[in-house]
Amino acid sequence: MQSLTRQDYLRGINRVVEYINNHLDAPLSLEILASESCFSPFHFHRIFKAFIGETVGSYIQRVRLETAVHLLRYSELPIESIATRVGYEMPSSLSKAFKNAYGISPSEYRKQNNLQLRPLTVNNEIINLQPPKIVSLPTQQVLYVHATGAYDEVDYAAQFAILWEQVRVQRLYTAGIEHIGLYYDCPTVTKADYLRTDLCLTIHKPATPRGEVGVKEIEGGQYAVFLYRGSYDKLQCAYNFIFKTWLPDSRCTLRNLPVFEKFLSDARYTPPEKTKTEIYVPIE
Repeated sequence: MQSLTRQDYLRGINRVVEYINNHLDAPLSLEILASESCFSPFHFHRIFKAFIGETVGSYIQRVRLETAVHLLRYSELPIESIATRVGYEMPSSLSKAFKNAYGISPSEYRKQNNLQLRPLTVNNEIINLQPPKIVSLPTQQVLYVHATGAYDEVDYAAQFAILWEQVRVQRLYTAGIEHIGLYYDCPTVTKADYLRTDLCLTIHKPATPRGEVGVKEIEGGQYAVFLYRGSYDKLQCAYNFIFKTWLPDSRCTLRNLPVFEKFLSDARYTPPEKTKTEIYVPIE
């Protein structure tokens, strides 16, 4: 039997994380997840915790609750429907887990949804973005690497270098490759250590997952696209404007997909105040 390399383990963990993120409303048993990862059920828990930093059960519960927060805040779905969508058979089960995690019930949070469930030290400067472009995007294939931790502490240059090496090795270069960051969590809800990011390069040729580098699609459809000019350390202010000011007045409904950013400037050579970033908000 061929022994597994670190790249094999990374590939398996990527598959499991993607499976969990896309099947929160389904049973997520040890047998199913171990099979998805191609790891032995006897060792799956240890491997997952070693790579992700928390147990698979803690990860699933956290992502389910944080998805519930998102739906409570940005949708009009009944709490019963939200409970089912994030994998709780009964609304009472969601309420109990939600209150244990955040000290407030789902219905109370919905009534005061500007409440920050986790305190953040951020620059609260008000940024008035121009009205967004509403665009319809095709589904995009990307190479990606997964990063966990505070968004402003991720080593973007190093992660993109890993992706570009695969472009070279797999001969994937074409015109139109773009740099994208997919963000799954809100810093006012999720602890900084657990914030999840996928750094991506759009590609236009068939590619193969290799080690920590995965291949997947960013779903197409309608997006509101905001152009932000300025340093990355004030991006949170832009998000505050989008979700607190623009969204309630827009009559748009958010789709259950992550926001992503397209990096239009090379931060190595562009002054922070002149950096350009597009923020893509999935809407319908």
